[in-house]
Amino acid sequence: MDLATILGMIAGAAFIGLAIFMGGSFGQFVDPPSILIVLGGGLAATLIRFPIAGVISAFATGGKVAFTHKKVDPRELIEKIAEMGDIVRRSGPLGLENVEVDEPNLRKGAQYIADGYDAVFIREAMELERDHYISRLSEGQRVFKSLGDAAPAFGMIGTLVGLVQMLANMEDPSAIGPAMAVALLTTMYGAVLANLVCLPVSDKLLSKLEMEEINQTLIIDGIMSIRDGKSPALITQMLTAYLPETQRDHLEDAA
Repeated sequence: MDLATILGMIAGAAFIGLAIFMGGSFGQFVDPPSILIVLGGGLAATLIRFPIAGVISAFATGGKVAFTHKKVDPRELIEKIAEMGDIVRRSGPLGLENVEVDEPNLRKGAQYIADGYDAVFIREAMELERDHYISRLSEGQRVFKSLGDAAPAFGMIGTLVGLVQMLANMEDPSAIGPAMAVALLTTMYGAVLANLVCLPVSDKLLSKLEMEEINQTLIIDGIMSIRDGKSPALITQMLTAYLPETQRDHLEDAA
């Protein structure tokens, strides 16, 4: 579970709610027409840009990454790959069948080696799996970015709608207040939705995408090194190239 996302959203909502309660009634900030304009308009614009299946998949991916994302440390991957390489050198490829691997693509690569597939097939299959995974993350990131861009825009549209209603009913003082509420609250709803939910999730998906692209490529090179029978020390030295300079010393010393 990603506590940073949960704590961030709860803290942001709590601060906004506290400011509302300190300044007046919470009911003053609930306006169904404004919510319809922002949510309905934002979702409609997103559906125009992306297919329905892509939007549904993006929400599922975004929710999974934002709230249940577990960071994969590339150093742990390298250590695991080196351990697998040692098992193959000692027990042969079939020794990988009894190794417990959490990372799905790494587990699949270990199974390919244990089953005796040739190197070309293994690389092509794992690269295809990586590309599909990265594509899903990329589409999810673009959907949330689109919704984050659309929400403030429809907030402004709602503001214009409220101003038109207000100006059209200047002779009726009782109509000015509700129209002004629509004018102001739609802008607030759009800003909150974009900056507290959509854009942060989009950025988290982008960060996950960049990290996973490196990790998945590292896994593929590691599996191919195991398939080629390279020593664990050589595998570790080769894969440390994927790490930042500050994280390489420990693994290089171990190798």
